[in-house]
This record gives sequence, structure tokens and C-alpha cells, in this order.
Amino acid sequence: MSPTIPGFTYHRVPVADGASLNAAVSGSGSPVVLLHGFPQTHLMWRHVAADLAADHTVICPDLRGYGASDKPAETDGSGDGYAKRTMAADILNLAHALGHERFALAGHDRGALVAFRAGLDHPDRITHLACLDVLPTLDMWDVLHGVTAAVGFHLYLMAQPPGLPEELIAAAPDAFFGHFLDLWTNDPQAIPADVRTAYLDACRAAVPSIVADYRASAGVDLAHDQADRDAGNQLRMPVAVLQQDWGAALGFDAAALWRAWAPDLRHSTVTCGHFMAEEEPADVAKALRDLLAR
Repeated sequence: MSPTIPGFTYHRVPVADGASLNAAVSGSGSPVVLLHGFPQTHLMWRHVAADLAADHTVICPDLRGYGASDKPAETDGSGDGYAKRTMAADILNLAHALGHERFALAGHDRGALVAFRAGLDHPDRITHLACLDVLPTLDMWDVLHGVTAAVGFHLYLMAQPPGLPEELIAAAPDAFFGHFLDLWTNDPQAIPADVRTAYLDACRAAVPSIVADYRASAGVDLAHDQADRDAGNQLRMPVAVLQQDWGAALGFDAAALWRAWAPDLRHSTVTCGHFMAEEEPADVAKALRDLLAR
């Protein structure tokens, strides 16, 4: 049986035609929604969620295509099924179904891209926004150059047309997804064996939808970001960004890239690994509390 977040109640909530999300909920007070990254599930927030639930209503869903949430097939070739705009709409519909019209939103990795899109598309609904260890999609592709771009090889693999990426990953899913759990973690003990197994089990069962999520970021998501850039749209709410110092390695100013999108920004560089909510949960919880106090 897959681990759960102790003290949280689990709900299965319809959010779109053919799509329901699995969500863990606990606490009372102003609502905070926490979105997981790759190759994980909502369990990545287990420590931070328990901390915040002391004085907030905390909602931790599995994103569309991940974990125990539905995984609609991408059938028409548009990429819209796993566009961050579609996945963000899922989250707003989830919050509405649970009784929350306005809420704070934090995302890590893929979840941060969904949160970013929600903040741009629905500024009246998102009170505060936190993004952990990503760049916006438009900027992410721009900073990858030459051999240093090898760090993002999976982005290029899953950007390919349907067929080959799914076949290659499905042939050795534990090796593929486990590679990132190992490479991106400074403290391997932060992801215990039962949680690691849950992540690998969930990813193994979701190869087509995970690839579809990434493929969208090389297509429709780029178009949406570019349209907002061209229109001068920015995030209107207080924004917090926590990142590893990828800029030092790849030659970019992460804070400057984020500030172009978020005038009310507090940007922090962390020394832990990519999975910061598991490696340094107290620091992440404090950063989110500081954001919510703004």
C-alpha cells in the first residue's frame, strides 16, 4: 500500500471531463495548495504540509497524469491535454470543489510551472505564489546552451514526437526515473525507501502522461508564455522563488529572469539538492510562511 501523509484526509475530486485528482487535505485557516514535481507525487510535501496544516488548510494533489490522479490520453496532437494552462485549471477547479475561491499556491519543479501558469491566468484567484527550483518555461529553454544543456537531456528526449520517448522510458522506467531521484538529491536519506518505491511505482504507471506533460513544455506552454511576454503580463501577487544556484553553472542570472515576470519577488538561493521540501522541509516551510505574511 502506498504511503500517505499522516493526519490528512484523501479525496478524489472531478476537475474536468474525464479527469479527477487525488488530493490530501488537512488543517483549517487560509488555504494553501502545494503542487509536486518530477518524478514525484504529492508525498514530496509530507513534512511541509504537516507543518503548515497547524494554521492553514493545506491541499496536496497529485497533478493530472501523476500519482493516483487520472491520466487522460493525449489524442489530438495539440498538447492541450497536458498544457500547464489545462493543469492549472484543474487546480482551480479542485480548490473550488473544496470550498476555496482564493488561495495561496506553491509548486516544485513541474508543479511550479503549473503554479506559474495559474498565477498568470488567474491573478484574482491566487493570493501568493511560490515556485521551487525552476525557471519559467520560456526562460528555461533560452538558458540551455551547448554541452551544459546535457543536464536537461530528459527535456529534449520527452520533447520528441509521440512514440520513441515513451518506448525508451517504458523499457527501463525504474532506471530512468530513479536516475533523477539519485542525481538530484544531496541527502539520499531524505527520500526513504518506501517513498522512493511509491515514486517509482507511480511513474512506471504513468509514462505516457509524464512524457505528454514534458512535451507540452516544448510546444503549447512555450506559446502561452511567449504570448504573455509579448503582452507584458506579469504576476501580480507576492512571489517567492527558491532555487539551487544553476545560474552559476549555466551562466544566467536567475533572480533577474524571475523579476521580469514578478515585480514583487523575493528570490533565494538554497544549498540543498533539488528535492528541497524533503531535504530541508523546515526552511521551505519558513519561506512559505514568510511569503504568506506579505
